[in-house]
Amino acid sequence: MKVTPWEVSGEIDYNKLIKEFGTEPINDKLLARIKKHTGELHPFLRRKIFFSHRDLNWILNEYEKGNKFFLYTGRSPSGQVHIGHLVPWMFTKWLQDKFNVDLWFQFPDEEKFLFKEDLTFEKVEKTLYDNMLDVIALGFNPKKTKFLIDTKDAGLMYKPACEVAKKITFSTVKAAFGFDNSFNIGQIFYTAMQTVPAILPSILAGKNIPCLIPHAIDQDPHFRISRDVLQKLGYYKPASIHSVFLPPLSGPGGKMSSSDASTAIYTTDDAKTVKNKVMKYAYSGGQPTVEEHRKKGGNPDIDVSYQWLTFFEENDKMLKSYYDDYKSGKLLTGELKQLLVDKLNKFLEKHQANREKAKDKVKEFYL
Repeated sequence: MKVTPWEVSGEIDYNKLIKEFGTEPINDKLLARIKKHTGELHPFLRRKIFFSHRDLNWILNEYEKGNKFFLYTGRSPSGQVHIGHLVPWMFTKWLQDKFNVDLWFQFPDEEKFLFKEDLTFEKVEKTLYDNMLDVIALGFNPKKTKFLIDTKDAGLMYKPACEVAKKITFSTVKAAFGFDNSFNIGQIFYTAMQTVPAILPSILAGKNIPCLIPHAIDQDPHFRISRDVLQKLGYYKPASIHSVFLPPLSGPGGKMSSSDASTAIYTTDDAKTVKNKVMKYAYSGGQPTVEEHRKKGGNPDIDVSYQWLTFFEENDKMLKSYYDDYKSGKLLTGELKQLLVDKLNKFLEKHQANREKAKDKVKEFYL
């Protein structure tokens, strides 16, 4: 298992990550507390897709005192958006609606440029606009959502980034990310820029405002550093809530990658492409033959189609019936894959229509 902000591989043990990263599991008591404010629990919470946190109880304490938090998440543009990228954004949208709070969405358009040898700013610029459409398509409120683009908004971000950078030593960065002397100085500085959105609303308001960051667990090393530094600078530590990864089609371990078209479903894939990818590449937990499958049943715990349905089938009863029927052999692998295809294509049909409409709305989200 390897989990860093730039590489995820192997079979992921999330309980081990909680211990290694020093986060807290989201328990039933905390879920009940969230439900008190939201009236219901998002499927991602009910199913432990968001499974870990830092200081979520503190965020709720502040909220109950009337000190509203803001949300911060982001996307580093370098290629197409796949549906795995949407998971934390969909949950962020739910949090924005339920708590009626602002969202600062960062597009660190310099990050992948610094980390990928063959990537140019010209390519980043093209994917930046394209990625924005996917974010807007999820239905964020433009009156409560602001896009922060690192190179475009550098004048606003650079001074606080320098204040943060001054408190981070090279040895800290090396220990957190495994850097050595071959890494360029832009890579070393980048964490300072990723820290800024966690305090920028506080700077602009002239008072400390709590920040909650929904993100996949691989980004946690950045925010561990941010939390230590920001406390030294007199700001609140940002709180976090962490999601698991949507696995690649090819297997139950690891994380989907935009660079491998056969293991990812992109938000722009048409219905035929989605079906072909799922039917051909989705890792099966079924038996080699229909006869064996009917007799022995399949293993939904390793079957990728079932794993994906835990993200995209909202009805708990339906999801349980898929699990039970597949395990008993009543539901075949091909039938389970078709259920996923239907669910994905229904979701993407709506998303792609909203994506087209988003082309007229981009400027509404600029800072």
